[in-house]
Amino acid sequence: MTFSVVVVDDQALVRRGFAMILRVHDDIEVVAEAGTGLEAVEAARRHRPDVILMDIRMPGMDGIEATSRILQEADWVVRVLILTTFDPDEYVYKALRAGASAFVLKDIPPEQLAPAVRTVAEGGALLAPSITRRFIDQFAERRSVTTAVAGRLKRLTDREREVGVAVARGASNAEIAEHLCIGAATVKSHVSSILTKLGLRDRIQIVIFAYESGLIEAGDHNVGH
Repeated sequence: MTFSVVVVDDQALVRRGFAMILRVHDDIEVVAEAGTGLEAVEAARRHRPDVILMDIRMPGMDGIEATSRILQEADWVVRVLILTTFDPDEYVYKALRAGASAFVLKDIPPEQLAPAVRTVAEGGALLAPSITRRFIDQFAERRSVTTAVAGRLKRLTDREREVGVAVARGASNAEIAEHLCIGAATVKSHVSSILTKLGLRDRIQIVIFAYESGLIEAGDHNVGH
């Protein structure tokens, strides 16, 4: 299976470097490059990629707005992997709220870029540990739970809530299966059901919902190492 990718960064050298790293892999096709958010939106419309590597800080339309527009307009499955040299909390939260499926820093080792693209393309979620920690500590605990958001929890069964909590804590399907003493296929089914019932895109959005709905509270679990 081949994944199509659009690389977006306002610095030509950085953009082409990412593209070169990815082009050596037979299962990844870089179909376009873009230097602005507007160009990213146009490239997405034209090429309908599986994954977009998106910079955040760009002149004019930034990567967060571009991500939001692309995902709102898309009538195909496209996932956004945010790549940036910056990791301030505001950007992390806004990017994830805009629909980004992954957020890693540009100091990621080159050999990890292609696996990151594959993970996102296949529906997985990816966050640098430092970003996960900051997201939980700095944002989740500050947001009040609205009645509407909390009410959506009623759509989930008790078991689905348990799985949702585990996903929010960063557990893999295998780890969840072991902890709850159920099969991995059953965990996958529960995750799929959670996404469907809550109208969420991926595991990252389950994490966001878990904290915003009060299903899990910031600081009640030690994330990372």
